[in-house]
Amino acid sequence: MQSSGHNESQLALRRILGNFGWLLGGKGFGAVSSLIYLAILARSLGVKDFGHFALIFGLAQAFVLLAGFQTWQVIVKFGTPHLARDDKEAFARLSILGGVVDLAASLAGCVLVTGIILMFGKSLGLNPAFDKMALVFICAMLLTRVSAPYGIIRALNRFELSVWAGAITPTGRLLAAIAIWLTGPSVGRFLLAWAIVELITAVTMWYVAWRLGSEWFRLGRFRELRRSVAENPTITQFLWVTYWNTSLQAVVQQGPLVAVGYLFGTSAAGVYRIADQLAKGLSRFAVLISDAIYPEVNRQRHLSGVEDFQMISRRVTLAVVPTAAALSGLAVLFGSDLLSLISGPGFEAGDVILVPLILAASMELASVVYEPVLHSVSKAHYILITRLGTVSLLAVAILTTAQSPLGVSWLVALVQVSEYVILSLLVWWVLRNMVRTSSEQ
Repeated sequence: MQSSGHNESQLALRRILGNFGWLLGGKGFGAVSSLIYLAILARSLGVKDFGHFALIFGLAQAFVLLAGFQTWQVIVKFGTPHLARDDKEAFARLSILGGVVDLAASLAGCVLVTGIILMFGKSLGLNPAFDKMALVFICAMLLTRVSAPYGIIRALNRFELSVWAGAITPTGRLLAAIAIWLTGPSVGRFLLAWAIVELITAVTMWYVAWRLGSEWFRLGRFRELRRSVAENPTITQFLWVTYWNTSLQAVVQQGPLVAVGYLFGTSAAGVYRIADQLAKGLSRFAVLISDAIYPEVNRQRHLSGVEDFQMISRRVTLAVVPTAAALSGLAVLFGSDLLSLISGPGFEAGDVILVPLILAASMELASVVYEPVLHSVSKAHYILITRLGTVSLLAVAILTTAQSPLGVSWLVALVQVSEYVILSLLVWWVLRNMVRTSSEQ
């Protein structure tokens, strides 16, 4: 029995590594591209205008996360059992439900952001000359956001297709950045190019997902949305819990940048943004691993015994933690030189901000297995409760104690360390109870 569990965990780890390899190839190219177009943005716009771009883009990313549901996680979690039973019609209904939720959330987000920008744009640190531009850009980013297609592709274990389609964004941004740099850079032109690239990516992702399931995805499925809800008990609860988790994560990821812009000015926001962007290289690595792990963890939860499931979770964690430590060390050693190479004059203050942000990102990387594990055992609310506490702590600390962008970055690091410790204890407790319950049965 032990040998069978060992073999199953080995196969699961191989599939995770295979998925990760595809994602790493695509995202590795994206990371290199992003460094190049980030350098073009920073050097061609200068500190002030780059600060305006950073604030608008940061607000857009925050609103996209605040208005969007993680329907890809819903499709993977609830679609995996359907596929295991070869019930492709139920999977198709679930996928279309995810697409409808995406669209409804995007439209609601556009209405919400219009009111917020028009009434509170100045309070958010936006220059009045950019408020209408920001509104159009944020709405474009909301309407082109896609999540459900990624869930369809990943549930069907076709990671290579999501990599090829996802490469459109970094490629398009890089080509657009070079063209704009050569013909006359401005904040508006960069924003327009970014929006067009997102539109092309969204259309491509939906086309790829539709091609994979063209036999099952029929227009008549739109009349079966209620049936899909009935077929997937607790789907509504899971959808809302993951929504609030993502919304709180958006506050942690983009809130500090907005706070820096509000408290210390646009130029400070530009400096903070470029340091944060480099540190987020580790966060993107964490997302890669999470995306590769998520489908497999859910698959093993339904197909394996409790001890096998615990073994897989432990092995992934033991592989990730030293990786996080090694990458963090490299980032601290060479991050400052990379920042100087990319940003040019005026961004020197980003050097000291980079270190605590790297620490924060390394905590995110080290805890990458926790969300898939807790989601797969229907304990997603544990993450929500933890994140609600740490986000509240971060907001209060920034507003009451932050004296500089550096102070904000250290508060972000403190909050991420706290979240990592709490989630580590929760996952350990959940897995321990699962084994105990299984042995008693």
